[in-house]
Amino acid sequence: MPRFSVIVPVYKVQAYLHACLDSVLGQSYRDIEVIAVDDRSPDGCGEILDAYAARDERLQVLHLPENVGLGRARNAAMPHATGDYLFFLDSDDTLTPGALRALADRLGETGDPDVLVFDYARTYWWGGTRRNVLSHVLTEAAGSTFTAAERPEILELLMVVWNKVYRRDFVEREGFSFPPGYYEDTPWTFPVLLSAERIATLDRICLYYRQRRQGNILSTTSRKHFDVHEQYARVFRFVDARPALAHWRPFLHAKMGEHCLDILSKPDRLPPSDRAEFFRRTAEMFHAHRPPGVRIPAELRALEGGYAGYVLRRRAQRTGRDLARRAGQVRAATAARAVRARSLLRRPLDPDLAVYSAFSHRGMYGDPAAVYRAARELAPHVRGVWVVADEERAAALPPDTPYVLLDSPGYRRVTERATYFVNNVNWPWMLAKRPGSVHVHTHQGTPLKYMGADLLGKPGARLHFDVPRMLRRADRWDYSLVANRHSERVWEGAFPCHFTSLRSGSPRNDVLVRGDEQRARATRERLGVPDGDTVVLYAPTRRDYRRDGLVERIDLARFAADLGEGRTLVVRLHPSLADGPARGLGLAELHRRGVLVDATDEPEVQDVLLAADVLVTDYSAVMVDYALLDRPIVVHADDWDAFRASRGAYVDVTAEAPGHVTRSYRELARLFASGTWADAESARLRAAFRERFCEFDDGGAAERVVRTLMLGEPMPDPPAGPGLLPAQAGGRDLLTPS
Repeated sequence: MPRFSVIVPVYKVQAYLHACLDSVLGQSYRDIEVIAVDDRSPDGCGEILDAYAARDERLQVLHLPENVGLGRARNAAMPHATGDYLFFLDSDDTLTPGALRALADRLGETGDPDVLVFDYARTYWWGGTRRNVLSHVLTEAAGSTFTAAERPEILELLMVVWNKVYRRDFVEREGFSFPPGYYEDTPWTFPVLLSAERIATLDRICLYYRQRRQGNILSTTSRKHFDVHEQYARVFRFVDARPALAHWRPFLHAKMGEHCLDILSKPDRLPPSDRAEFFRRTAEMFHAHRPPGVRIPAELRALEGGYAGYVLRRRAQRTGRDLARRAGQVRAATAARAVRARSLLRRPLDPDLAVYSAFSHRGMYGDPAAVYRAARELAPHVRGVWVVADEERAAALPPDTPYVLLDSPGYRRVTERATYFVNNVNWPWMLAKRPGSVHVHTHQGTPLKYMGADLLGKPGARLHFDVPRMLRRADRWDYSLVANRHSERVWEGAFPCHFTSLRSGSPRNDVLVRGDEQRARATRERLGVPDGDTVVLYAPTRRDYRRDGLVERIDLARFAADLGEGRTLVVRLHPSLADGPARGLGLAELHRRGVLVDATDEPEVQDVLLAADVLVTDYSAVMVDYALLDRPIVVHADDWDAFRASRGAYVDVTAEAPGHVTRSYRELARLFASGTWADAESARLRAAFRERFCEFDDGGAAERVVRTLMLGEPMPDPPAGPGLLPAQAGGRDLLTPS
């Protein structure tokens, strides 16, 4: 029999589920069972749970046939529990290292109490951590066991289920279970603590309580917050059935009033049209359960009057100085946007207008370009207009491409009217999102290194990012395009905003899946690659432990020479380094002398990938794009530890590499000299990498986006795996190592 049964209800938390499970299964204390309940989660949670269960026999997964809600999902797990103690862990929270060992030790010290209450800390999406402000209650009660009557201050702690462990036979003897609806912890926690004969505390932080930027159920505007009334009614019925607990009625009466007024005071909980009704029901319940002779605290006297009086009381509490301060802040931050918003009201949306931009308005590139071309073919009635930074960028657009310059009158006209917005970076802050508009964010590749809110914990990566501002811009997204489940989970966690992940594949990579030999030959000719040469593409990413992002990891002249005859070294720098000093430090000179080819200025990276026979990269996401070609990849990871420490990485590319890994220039040169860069082991590693990261790319991503989002057709099932090039389908090798 395990010491703990950890029960984890799971619903729409795929971005956080890995961290939760790792925090439990990775504990040094191993005498546990974990019962995870997939509450019919519509995302990838069920698959994640099954994968973990296959690796760790301590994890049991229950897949419910229908969504039943948090409380009933916990109920579904309890009959399967065999541990001494029940631990209810929410699936977006995590245990701290050593938590279970500390809990087990404290249970032993206190002789297996009915309930053990422990401490927690809130962790915020912006990187902050704050300990429970009432932690002193746990410290002061850290002696022997007690009852709630002996230490009533224990009931002042947050009335949730997850900051306690419960002796299972106590729970079963008392018949405790969770009701349906919101605030289901209330009719569990009060009865449990009032019934427990032996309560103990542990003044140690055992759990990190994640404060999500968006997506928390109780922060959702809904009439479901009315459930709180029935939950307290259950508490009162429990007390009424037990005369020995009658003396708790004044305390519970005040708690109910405080809780309901707290819900009413929060602007994001109740629809405005329902606030008066919520107040009325609270007041009725407050009156119905008022114990005789009890004096009402001043902060609850509003419930003895009407809603109008409550509103006036709230307004009176706001001082003139507060109003002036807030008004000044609002005026300073939103005056221009207010003017824009008023103009929007006068112009209806054009359902046949789409606005496109890519790479901060540099031109027609990447995923937005692929969607634009597909829309011209499949939805010709939708007029597409490109936003470019200046006339120089406009001159590089294909002939007859409609465009507007950023911040011009034309830009303002089209962005006020457009229904569709397609971009691979965030739109400028001043662009107001109108109701009914559809913002499609394509991203720039599969996230291997930390992005969005995850950068907050990586100071080296914050030099060029204003993360809170980035997230406010991302709040406009309606759809996020993903090429694999890994991307879906990462984007949902790194950008905690309200958007839908579309398993479309990457539109820009349709050409890589389909293959285009003619386009590849044209690129090689444009780059000046001799006929018959093997093209070795070197594509490094930027380094965040250097302010300018540039770290020369390879002597390019030496590498080009060591490659030998019949091989051409092509270099493509990260876009953020294209206009910096990198090329002036030798790359441009080597290109001029014909030692190598600098392909940094090639407009489309897909052209360069098609032309290459092998890719050498470090930690760039371009490896995922190139893997679609099923050609050899070499990962040169000589500064992996420094890169991971400064920027952070979701994937250990040295352990899950798409090919051979080298950690010094000597290893890299030997790999190419021996020809093993394209051996059977390279192919095996690449196949596993493709299976994970190329799963939704089948050559039809752009068409899928247009048909689904612009034509309103049903989203087809994602492809079963990475697409095959015609050459691959025929079984012919793409190249032979020289």
